Amino acid sequence: MSAPKSYLEIARHYEACLRQHGDTHLGVDWPNEKDAYLRYQVMLEVIRGTLDTPVSLLDFGCGTSHLYEYMQRGSWRQVEYIGLDISPEYVKLAQAKYPDIAYYCVDILAYDEAMPEVDYVVMNGVFTEKRGLSFAEMWEYFQRMLTSVFRRVRRGMAFNVMSKQVDWERDDLFHLSTDLLFAFLKENLSRHWVLRHEYGLYEYTVYVYKTSHAAVLQYNVPYTG
Repeated sequence: MSAPKSYLEIARHYEACLRQHGDTHLGVDWPNEKDAYLRYQVMLEVIRGTLDTPVSLLDFGCGTSHLYEYMQRGSWRQVEYIGLDISPEYVKLAQAKYPDIAYYCVDILAYDEAMPEVDYVVMNGVFTEKRGLSFAEMWEYFQRMLTSVFRRVRRGMAFNVMSKQVDWERDDLFHLSTDLLFAFLKENLSRHWVLRHEYGLYEYTVYVYKTSHAAVLQYNVPYTG
């Protein structure tokens, strides 16, 4: 990157949203609650197979744990939720709401060993905004993050980015070509991925799995919408 830890600009932006809007969808910079719920469901569908046996799920960039709130509306007893965020402000608020949940406040690019090993990781909204970063800076940050996270994943991970199949692109958002993304995944992480571009928002979600077996298992996730 051209400046050390320039990605911290993104974290500072989200903290400003929290101070302005509090513990709401606007406090994590989602423009409306309905679309936020849709994103939660799409993220959770990274889980493949049945929920007959416990699995662990790390909410990377958990904010104030709105995903966990969404999960509480359904049958998720077999999913161990863990939260992680780079922002002390978000983690402090989330931990106060859910004192029995394990939370990590860490910059994994500085301390990657501090991230626990889990079955699944979801990264909802971590890469949708690039703020003042150039595309090159954001692309480098994105690659470093996915590489670090995937090392700690046993089964699969999910993330979303802004689509390039839009009428116009915003300079502060991270619109990523699927050709560029898939070349990176194939060369560096895995050949086993699923693209979700059908759910009606100006973004897409990708599930990346460790093995082809993990990728093709039918998911059986309770809908909580």
